[in-house]
Amino acid sequence: MEQKPATIKEIAQRLNVSVSTVSRALHNHPSIGLRTKMQVKNLATELNYEPNQTAISFKKGKTFTIGVILPNLGEQFFSMAINRIEDIASGNNYTVLIGQSRDDKEREKKIVETMRKHRVDGIIISISKNTDSFEHFDELKKYNIPVVFFDRVPEDDSFYKVSCSLKHCSVAMVDWLVDKGYKRIGFIKGPGSMSSTDERMQGYIQGLAKHDIKLDKNLVAETDLTKSQNIAAMKKLLQLTELPLAVIAFNDYVAIDAIRYTKDAGYKINEDVGFASYANLPITSYLDDPPIISVEQFPYEQAEKATEILLQLIDSKNSPEGIRNKIILESKLMVNQKEKE
Repeated sequence: MEQKPATIKEIAQRLNVSVSTVSRALHNHPSIGLRTKMQVKNLATELNYEPNQTAISFKKGKTFTIGVILPNLGEQFFSMAINRIEDIASGNNYTVLIGQSRDDKEREKKIVETMRKHRVDGIIISISKNTDSFEHFDELKKYNIPVVFFDRVPEDDSFYKVSCSLKHCSVAMVDWLVDKGYKRIGFIKGPGSMSSTDERMQGYIQGLAKHDIKLDKNLVAETDLTKSQNIAAMKKLLQLTELPLAVIAFNDYVAIDAIRYTKDAGYKINEDVGFASYANLPITSYLDDPPIISVEQFPYEQAEKATEILLQLIDSKNSPEGIRNKIILESKLMVNQKEKE
């Protein structure tokens, strides 16, 4: 029969001392003599004593657990982000519970509710592509569970959030492409429910206007970020009487699907049609023909800032004064090395 770990009460009874004496000895309290401390610690080891985490959590008012909700860990951006979140959490003695919304708003709501019931101390989230209401996060305020959003964030400035600016680099991307001779530029945008879609689109339009290029709506296609829709968007652009000389894709995964379809259709990548993208993920370096230019969105840095803010909010105990609720990192335009050479 498996032996249960001993309790403080059992150790106290075996040594004929009070429970408070055992507790203080285990925590190296100066009021307890060295001999008693050694007796307590040796017996605790012998009896496989383990601290009662539930009791500790109750006493300190927190569980030392944070929840992280991401759209899809299969995407390299989010797997890179969770690595940084776990590093910081572990360094602060926190355990991380991870949930994937799989870009489903209802699934996201259920995960939030489950994490609340598990009494997480706080939640870090990048919202699903379909999240257009935030009542499930407002509900957490009743339980004093802070939430910090990153990358995919709500527009409402009442939330704590960390994101990367995209408009400026979108303009710069168009600048770069036009300078290289790509004046007919297609654009594959994401779901209209995502604020980052609008930010990218505004930069694209502003970049064209900067070079006196009229916006051609036929050169704009939309995807819901699924593979089938990514391909359908690229197919639409390739069916135009006059092909786009370059295509800006919503992110690297959209770009990968668009590049494969274009290649299968018989076109030479970055010769017949050039490709540009967002995120600058390491996975694109394994492509024979990666996007010639991309926008770095710093997943590690976004995740780091979001985790730091959340831990500050957890420790603030209802007094968040002085904690920044909005951090915007500057994105960076990255030219593919093959293009440089």
